[in-house]
Amino acid sequence: MADEQKTLSPRTKKVFVNLIDSYSSKCIGKFLSNCIPGASLEDDEGEEENAITFQIVGTVETTTDKRGSRFSSDEYCGVGREDLLQRLMECDVIVYNISENSAQLDEASWAISALHSEINNFGGPKMFILISTVMTWALTKPIDPDDLDIPFTEEDYRRRRPHPNFKEHISIERLVLKMGKMKKSRLSTYVVAAGLQYGMGENIFHYFFRASWLGEVSRVPVFGSGSNVIPTIHVNDLAGLIQNIIDHKPKTHYLMAVDDSDNTFEDIVKTISSVLGPGKIEKVPKEEAFLIKDFTQGQIDSLSISLHTEAVFLKNRFNIHWVCESGMVASIDHVVKEYRQNRQLLPIRVCILGPPAVGKTTVAAKICKHYKIHHVTVKDAIAEKITQLEEVLQMDSQEDESFDALAAQELLDSLKDNMNQNGGRLDDQLVFQILREKLNSKPCRNQGFVLDGYPKTYDQAKEIFYGEEETEEDTKSKMPPFNQNIIPDYVFSLDATDEFLKIRVQNLPESMVEDTHYARDQFLRHLAEFRDCSLQDETVLDYFDELEIHPEHMEVTGEDSEYLAVTEKIIRAVGKAKNYGPSAEEQEEEVHRNDEEKIKLLAKEREERVRRDAEEAVWRAAQLEEWSKNRKEVKRQEQELLEARSIPLRNYLMKNVMPTVTHALIECYKIKPDDPVDFLAEYLLRNSALVD
Repeated sequence: MADEQKTLSPRTKKVFVNLIDSYSSKCIGKFLSNCIPGASLEDDEGEEENAITFQIVGTVETTTDKRGSRFSSDEYCGVGREDLLQRLMECDVIVYNISENSAQLDEASWAISALHSEINNFGGPKMFILISTVMTWALTKPIDPDDLDIPFTEEDYRRRRPHPNFKEHISIERLVLKMGKMKKSRLSTYVVAAGLQYGMGENIFHYFFRASWLGEVSRVPVFGSGSNVIPTIHVNDLAGLIQNIIDHKPKTHYLMAVDDSDNTFEDIVKTISSVLGPGKIEKVPKEEAFLIKDFTQGQIDSLSISLHTEAVFLKNRFNIHWVCESGMVASIDHVVKEYRQNRQLLPIRVCILGPPAVGKTTVAAKICKHYKIHHVTVKDAIAEKITQLEEVLQMDSQEDESFDALAAQELLDSLKDNMNQNGGRLDDQLVFQILREKLNSKPCRNQGFVLDGYPKTYDQAKEIFYGEEETEEDTKSKMPPFNQNIIPDYVFSLDATDEFLKIRVQNLPESMVEDTHYARDQFLRHLAEFRDCSLQDETVLDYFDELEIHPEHMEVTGEDSEYLAVTEKIIRAVGKAKNYGPSAEEQEEEVHRNDEEKIKLLAKEREERVRRDAEEAVWRAAQLEEWSKNRKEVKRQEQELLEARSIPLRNYLMKNVMPTVTHALIECYKIKPDDPVDFLAEYLLRNSALVD
């Protein structure tokens, strides 16, 4: 390592950052890895070609997480204190971030103490930067009790009083500042009091972004009154401050890292909700935050801080290229853009077309479930709009500043009158208006949608997806103007033979067919209309072709009655999901469900094995009994056969042999020879002629 350091360019600085696989430290490390040492000393930010940047090393919580490996030259996981000290000694700058992980407090305290004890063994001057938090100011008394809006600055740092849960943070701040006063030429130390960090995918504010994005709540919660002023800073602006400290080596050793905003907690949540979610908030007791697993105790404490701050030194002395100088609320569009990019949250927009009864709704439902996107049908969109208007009219006008009872009532009456005059149907223009509003809604804009069975014609497509303005490029390319925010990315055309469609309708349950266009006469009429539209000079598929969104045709057959093959083919064409995966609770439920299914499966297999063993035992007993019976029968038959075969032989012996033998025995008895056997043999041999 020492040899490697000698070969490095003199401009190269090795920077250590703790836990570079965590949110804040990762962003800081990544930012510094793209910075040239000394670049912030110059007004011109133009980078030299092949310029050497900071060399980043650091600890990681786990080796399985490779996020830091994109910018760091070395990562340390699970190293002991002695080995870690050796690695710190090799670095020019040591950055310890304790702003988001209280578990690093002890290590940070050890690191500065250990480095100070080795100060005489340094190969060159070192810098130690502690990134702390404004929570060490949480209970500071106002500068002027009569004017609570006077902000605190770096000059007031000796007045600071920490939140009760952040007393250890301020102790480490004091230790770091103390260690830097002894041999400044060898070890310079800095403390940065960082505001609540945001941007680049979010951390402490992520719950509010996620809740707004997913649209699972009608109102995003604000814990407490929401009137508390929260000091904040974009995480890349904090990284820019660290870069300036390394380059400038300022004489001021306690610095504040906050932007120019003076936003309240309510301002921040309301802005997030307006841009990503329902646009409404709900103030709930602070205690409810403890019921949400996304928050730690430290984060809940941080969100309750109320502090007016101003980073005077940062603004007046440093050369920072701000990302969000005015704060999150003023720069929310940029922050949301980063949020989407870093978390890969991109809408998936699909349109499924085809003849009536081909299975569009079945396939659309499967696709929506797979990607967690929204199923849009004309019928449901109209019903939802009417319900929404009726609910708005029942609301108290004071609950919503945009409430317009008269306009809502007029639109509701217009929709109902139009439907009454057209036998329950709406005019096309009203359908277009409702569908455009639905596709432009935040849920559809955020996650995406599957548009089911509409539009049906070229003109309908132009009316729904039309662009606000026609550009010169659209005119030159003869491409119809379109709204990029709602135009489908994928179009799938399902088709089947008329015979298949008729059979499928005939097999549908009566409850599904009654009072729908699946009724026999209506179905045949709708099918004929669809075939006629497909033969027009300009079809709805031609519209998408003109926009370079080429529809993919899929044939539906009776072999795929569950539409699994079609669904799988669409999923392959669309690709991976671009939305949030299962939540921690959903993952836990899935694991629990899988465990239960495994237990049930094992129990079933055990029962099946016991049943098979019992059946096999019965079968074997029956087989053994049958075999025993058969064996006895075979022996009996063999005995009978032997006896039957022995009768002629016995008769022959009784007639021809036994008389001679009997006579020989009688003679032997009379004579009583010395060798009876020899006597019998000679006798039988002499008298064999008597045997016939």
